[in-house]
Amino acid sequence: MSSAKHVHLIGICGTAMASLAGMLRAQGHRVTGSDTAAYPPMSDQLRAMGIPIMEPYAAKNLEPRPDIVVVGNAISRGNPELEVVLDDRIPMTSMAALIHDEFLLGRERFVVCGTHGKTTTTSMLAWIFETASRMKSEDAAQWKPSFLIGGVAENFGTSFHVQESTRPFILEGDEYDTAFFDKGPKFLHYFPDAAILTHVEFDHADIYADLEAVKTAFKRMVNLIPRRGRLVAFDDSENVTECAARAFCKVERYGFLKDSYWRAVNLRQDGASTSWKLLRGGLEFARLRLPMAGEHNALNATAAAALAAGQGVPVEAIEAAIATFKSVKRRLEVRAEVAGVTVIDDFAHHPTAIRETLRALRGAYSGRRLWAVLEPRSNTLRRNVFERELVDSLSLADEVVLAAVFKSDAIPVLERLEPSHVVEALVARGVPSVLCADADAIVAEIVPRVRYGDVIAILSNGGFGRIYEKLPKAIETGSHLERRRDT
Repeated sequence: MSSAKHVHLIGICGTAMASLAGMLRAQGHRVTGSDTAAYPPMSDQLRAMGIPIMEPYAAKNLEPRPDIVVVGNAISRGNPELEVVLDDRIPMTSMAALIHDEFLLGRERFVVCGTHGKTTTTSMLAWIFETASRMKSEDAAQWKPSFLIGGVAENFGTSFHVQESTRPFILEGDEYDTAFFDKGPKFLHYFPDAAILTHVEFDHADIYADLEAVKTAFKRMVNLIPRRGRLVAFDDSENVTECAARAFCKVERYGFLKDSYWRAVNLRQDGASTSWKLLRGGLEFARLRLPMAGEHNALNATAAAALAAGQGVPVEAIEAAIATFKSVKRRLEVRAEVAGVTVIDDFAHHPTAIRETLRALRGAYSGRRLWAVLEPRSNTLRRNVFERELVDSLSLADEVVLAAVFKSDAIPVLERLEPSHVVEALVARGVPSVLCADADAIVAEIVPRVRYGDVIAILSNGGFGRIYEKLPKAIETGSHLERRRDT
């Protein structure tokens, strides 16, 4: 698109789609978009950029006729806008294909992939390169990155940035499918020069039949890395090992195992801060301190440091960036601290992610009562494939509140998660648990029972009925909390 165009995005409030909208707007294109419902943080980012969000989907949203339409991967036949696009033969493409054609050609590409941790790791990697670009040296400018992240990186206040040069482009590589007309993973469009592979587990049960299908997708990604490239891969996963075996490039393992090229040792957690030594080939490379809790976040930072170091980024920049990293919106994000109660928002999509989140909060808020408030909303959590693992993860909390399955009618009965089974299993383990119909019912359940000092983790990958605003407001009006402080 060498000249300014009118680009319309169907499904604009997805994290990557909203980022693409901003990238196109920065290029001088006219950008419009539509979605079923807009919610933060991406809705806030779009409105701040002056990009209108049309709700709901409707044929009239394509008036006047756009030059090209980007079809989000959640859009399927029957969508009124998609039907107009097909009937009128309006040029259409996918998000991943447009990113490749408009932003990646001629650039060095670093792609972060994996079932867990890729948003945080991508944000860390981008911040490392940005920190290096701000150092006082003759070659500092070469590190200035472009990036595309599946969330709002708090160090930047945005999910994207595009440099007008051939400097590195850092992308989050999503294994979810690309569009209704392209069922391959998005990351197959990015052709990485170097990549990080964090974890490989069964996920996205709506598009992958089983773990073997997931591994096939990651093997294909690995197979795209050129011989001159590099793969930084987690060391303690048989699935990652199997996928990394397909690489023609150099493979560097990272983690806690003794024979790993990048090894984290002497890991210590002090409240919401984590510190460790990073060894490179058995020799001390860096001393890292991260202002975030959780072993999983230390692993994310180790992976980002490893890829950056392999590209020549100075160790001083890596240490400084990790020490000043501010996390990502909706990743262990403190949404409110009211009446002595801390409300945390975390983007939960898988039992493993829930487990690591609750483990991190246990360390960060030692001695405080921990609530887990879960909305089964992701296409994996809405199914019963991980029911046992979900019980194991939630049992790390002191109190559990489950919402009903999001849009349960869309899941076949035999495949659908039954939250009452989860609650029954938790109660049998001695974990007080309750099932509520929706966000309002959850607020009504929690507020009379909450105590001063409690930590409430809200776990969802969606809007969750605006519980993030409703619950703190209701707690704030509950003056009984101060009276319970010493109970």
